[in-house]
Amino acid sequence: MMIIDAQVHIWAPETPEKPYAVGEASEPHRSIPLGHDELLREMDGAGVHRCVLVPPTWEADRNDTSLEAARLHPDRFAVMGRLKINAPESRALVATWKDQPHMLGIRMVFNRGRSREWLDDGTADWFWHAAERYDIPVMAFAPGAVTKLGAIAERHPGLRMIIDHMGLSTALRGKPLDSAVDELIKMARLTNVAVKVSALPCYVDEAYPFPTLHPLILRVVDAFGPQRCFWGTDLSHLPCSYRQAVTLFTEELGFLSTIDKEWIMGRGIAEWLNWRFESGTT
Repeated sequence: MMIIDAQVHIWAPETPEKPYAVGEASEPHRSIPLGHDELLREMDGAGVHRCVLVPPTWEADRNDTSLEAARLHPDRFAVMGRLKINAPESRALVATWKDQPHMLGIRMVFNRGRSREWLDDGTADWFWHAAERYDIPVMAFAPGAVTKLGAIAERHPGLRMIIDHMGLSTALRGKPLDSAVDELIKMARLTNVAVKVSALPCYVDEAYPFPTLHPLILRVVDAFGPQRCFWGTDLSHLPCSYRQAVTLFTEELGFLSTIDKEWIMGRGIAEWLNWRFESGTT
């Protein structure tokens, strides 16, 4: 079974030439950056074959660290890059976005500062049209606003959208997650919407095997189908071992069949993002 992690951040040390973003960006998940060499060791130890690299917000809108890792290891990494959608110059980049080697799509975050308003104030409207036109898959993290993402996907049926982390917010950690999952499941009728069942241990206040997550995962898989549910970890933020994040799905969820696991653990995200390998390249 090919295991593909649908989300891992890697980042470089902060330098005067490449300072971290301040203000609306989140803080690094840890004080020592996670580089691609360490990530490869973690992957090998956990039995993970590939990772989708998602540049973190604290590196602003730079994609260079992740793209360099994918250039060096094209059989292990590909990238869902960041785009500054409130910058006029970004509009010219979308038409050739996927011409960048190892770039599979775009990841958008709507959870802090002004970015939380972009789903409502028209700032992001041009982007959805462009992503649909140029067939660019989009990962969207908008905790508490999944219904807004659903409305966008319904208006743009050619847009391939992935809702990150089941639409959950870390503000819900240790609290009931059912109502948030209820909102997510309403999106399942839209065939152009998929969901990352990712980083889930970050949203509960309990130890492995995280029993309160099991019925929630079942509900989401039943609603979307295993072909539209993509496993991932957000490794640098994970409160358990990488191996446990794998075995949570491969060993602890008895309701998943072998075929379900094949789709959720890698086949689904590879097909959705059209991540193929020929002679060691994407």
